[in-house]
Amino acid sequence: MQKPFQRRLMYLAVASACSALAMPGHAQQAPVPGTEGPQVIVTGIRASMQSTLNLKRNSDGIVDGIVAEDMGKFPDTNLAESLQRISGVSIDRSNGEGQKVTVRGLGPDFNLVLLNGRQMPTTDLSDLSGRSFDFSNLASESISQLQVYKTGRADSPTGGIGATINVVTGRPFDNPGMHSSIGVKAVKDTSNDHLPGSMKGNSVTPEVSGIYSNTSADGRFGVSLSASFQSRDSGFNRAGLFNGYQGPYLGSAVIDGQTLPQPGQPGATNITNRPAQDALYSIPQNMNYNVAAVQRQRTNGQLTFQFRPVKDLTTTVDYTYSENKIQTKRSELSVWFAQTPTSTSSWPSGHVVSPLTYSEVYPTPQDISVVGSDYATKTKNQSIGFNAAWKVRPGLKLEFDAHHSTAESGADSPFGSENVLSNASFSRGTTKVDFTHELPILSMPAANLAAAPIQAAGSWFHNGYEKSVIKQAQAKGSLQLMEASELNFGVGYTDTTNRSTFSNVQNNTWGGATKASDYPASLYQANSLPSFFNKLGGANSPDLFATLYTFDFAKVRQVTANAVGNQAAYLPNFGVPDTDRTLQEKTTSAYLSLSSDWDLKIPVHTSVGVRVERTQVSSVAQVLPASAVVWVAQNELPLTFGGQAFSNTDASYTNVLPALNLDADLRSDMKLRASLGATIGRARYDQLQGGLTLGTIANVFTGGSASVGNPALKPVKSKNLDLSWEWYYNKQSLVSLAFFRKQLDNYAGQTLVSQTLYDLHTPVGGAYYKAALGSGCGAADTNCIRNYILGNFDGQPGVKKTGKKGDGMLDGTITGLQTDPLLTFQTTTYANQKSANVSGAEVNVQHMFGQSGFGVQANYTYVHSPLKYNNADVNDQFAILGLSNSANVVGIFENKEWSVRVAYNWRDEFLAATVDGNSRAAPVYTDAYGQVDVSVGYNFNKNLSFQLEAINLNDATQRQHGRTFASTLNVTQAGPRYMIGARYKF
Repeated sequence: MQKPFQRRLMYLAVASACSALAMPGHAQQAPVPGTEGPQVIVTGIRASMQSTLNLKRNSDGIVDGIVAEDMGKFPDTNLAESLQRISGVSIDRSNGEGQKVTVRGLGPDFNLVLLNGRQMPTTDLSDLSGRSFDFSNLASESISQLQVYKTGRADSPTGGIGATINVVTGRPFDNPGMHSSIGVKAVKDTSNDHLPGSMKGNSVTPEVSGIYSNTSADGRFGVSLSASFQSRDSGFNRAGLFNGYQGPYLGSAVIDGQTLPQPGQPGATNITNRPAQDALYSIPQNMNYNVAAVQRQRTNGQLTFQFRPVKDLTTTVDYTYSENKIQTKRSELSVWFAQTPTSTSSWPSGHVVSPLTYSEVYPTPQDISVVGSDYATKTKNQSIGFNAAWKVRPGLKLEFDAHHSTAESGADSPFGSENVLSNASFSRGTTKVDFTHELPILSMPAANLAAAPIQAAGSWFHNGYEKSVIKQAQAKGSLQLMEASELNFGVGYTDTTNRSTFSNVQNNTWGGATKASDYPASLYQANSLPSFFNKLGGANSPDLFATLYTFDFAKVRQVTANAVGNQAAYLPNFGVPDTDRTLQEKTTSAYLSLSSDWDLKIPVHTSVGVRVERTQVSSVAQVLPASAVVWVAQNELPLTFGGQAFSNTDASYTNVLPALNLDADLRSDMKLRASLGATIGRARYDQLQGGLTLGTIANVFTGGSASVGNPALKPVKSKNLDLSWEWYYNKQSLVSLAFFRKQLDNYAGQTLVSQTLYDLHTPVGGAYYKAALGSGCGAADTNCIRNYILGNFDGQPGVKKTGKKGDGMLDGTITGLQTDPLLTFQTTTYANQKSANVSGAEVNVQHMFGQSGFGVQANYTYVHSPLKYNNADVNDQFAILGLSNSANVVGIFENKEWSVRVAYNWRDEFLAATVDGNSRAAPVYTDAYGQVDVSVGYNFNKNLSFQLEAINLNDATQRQHGRTFASTLNVTQAGPRYMIGARYKF
């Protein structure tokens, strides 16, 4: 029967095993209890596998993990990509690299990430105000192990319904003596090769890392320092309908300017296999091709001091720093459809459909958008912490831990945190898109950019900023009761503050900023578009508009600002932000648990406990209200903003969270586990933060968009049942089966509310608009309506004609009047109104084939929820995001000189969002994805080793679709990444 002292907080329970693993040249593990034979010396991959099984076996509840093969040598270069090897864990990739994790069907916002047992802040401008941790900010070289707690425990901080992931760094007392190593790598990212020449980065970029650890001869002092720097130049090319589809519409619906003509109406004969009257169909809104060049410089460092003044007291002070700088350049070719009655389309059969082909004919030339972006961001994380662990007397241990940690993200460019500089050629006639290929094929046979040169149009410059601060203190202890029980207790306080600000400088000159002659043709360079999508079927279609235009962003921005005569209009606002939101959460907690070993017919260990938490929430928001709606172009109705509006809301909630973990030793090599308990996951910051945010541009047909959070949202509460059977049939081999079920309540459902705001009036439907319709203009022909109003009512209230645009249309503004209709907004908000069940099973196999050096790791996770998105339902819906099956197969070989790992990771299709790129209620599905990674290591001698790694060796592409699989939303091509390196241990 195992002794109680073997049942402790996880990061303490495995520290001694990890220190043995990290010894230079070899790692020694204790025999599996109940087996006979001498100690076996294992190294590298096998040592990591053995330590990982010890971590799993000696835990309370269901825990998985990954242990470093050696000091400074983690299995993957990215922590998220390491985590995906664990059963039940799948990852979200960005720019070809693992970024965020989903565990057992629960997405990144419902998985809590700790660093050495401490809750860490996180900021991400691409996901402003989310809680999900971005693993790409952390290098793997300083990490000693990853621990994934899949079941609740009274001593675990709350926030992880899917899992609590503890990232553990090495400390000098874990590995006494002096140890150091240095590593260098050269990185070749082939995605960089598929970019226009003017956007390409360096063909090969460097990585360098080093680690040093030393303890005094008397074992009282210790210091460790790790540092790393990585530069990576990469890119990705993406095509699709980023603003989604218009609709869906019922086949019988008649909405002027939006729906297909009914049988017998003009244009009906242009429709092949028209959707049935009871079918739902969607119409493409836009089509876009873009290429993005991304350069990143990542710096990580950690400094740790340890002092043991007496044998039973250990103190630790540590400082962790990370900085992630990203520079992005993007070039885009795009068109927008107007849903004209002159469209020609063909359709598949079915109840929910999108077109196979779709084309429109226009009475006047339309714009071909040539768009560029050039921006940079910087994310910085800092944490300083103190820990004291005191063995007061035999059977009583106390520990205190405190830290102050910050995460901060903001612009790192004079052009802001994101931007768009749009240019246009007004030469587009008949426009067609063919969705029958992997790559949607855009055709514009009448386009003539020589006759209608590219000129500057609209633009926007964003300045986003986010800072998160966590101040946390924890005190805990353990008291041995009699011979076979241990009482664990603790209290804690966590103060989390998240602040986000946002500013937007926008020019709504989508019909042309000035005259075309202000922009020399030499500003724009033509590139072969098919070459950027050569891995996608259809890229060589003769119908494809085959030119992508690029330009120097800084130069065109300056030329445009000069032509307009307003420099500030083409730079971001670094002054007072448009919106400024702060959300603070103060949580006090206490827990008590009792662990006992029971000498029954079979040895049984139980841990029963309860955690009580009270959280106070305070939300303060300053936002920018709108004062007018102005019709400036064919379908765009930009809002005029001004003034300030404020909100201040407080809320609180209390949770009592019981936890029961039981494991029984069926045999000396076989365990059965059961776990019951409750966990919570807090809502995203943007779901909680108050303050109404309006979309900057409304649409003639669909109106405006807005969003507002709800500070009174309660956390999602999950009641969990877990069962696991584990067979450790030798030191490095395992077969396990696990079942889990989660009953989720208080899920924050996203809803769309149709409402009017700020007494904003739209000219669409007003007196001028009705006069244009009376003159013969159709509701779908917005150019005709604008021409009529500007030509006949110039100088009247709200109407100002400024001239002619490059396409011959009249230019000017039409402002909504008090007598015009109120503009309708689709406002996104949140409420605790949803419940869901998630259940699933995991199968895990790890096997080494004797002393051959060959081994295999394989796992499969099945996840199910009856709550699924109904593609045939046009109403707002709630569904669990990220729910998908996943599998891993890893082949291993290792001997004294060589180590080889070949890994295949697969994730099935999953629902990524319930709102599309235009804030409409619509599903976004990510297609199934599989990737092959390979790593090869060679030990030249006991000090010097070499590594070769290949990421995405199979050159997999990624795709997302809408209500049907044929409804392509986007498809992305990147490329494999190769690394060659050397590592020297001193």
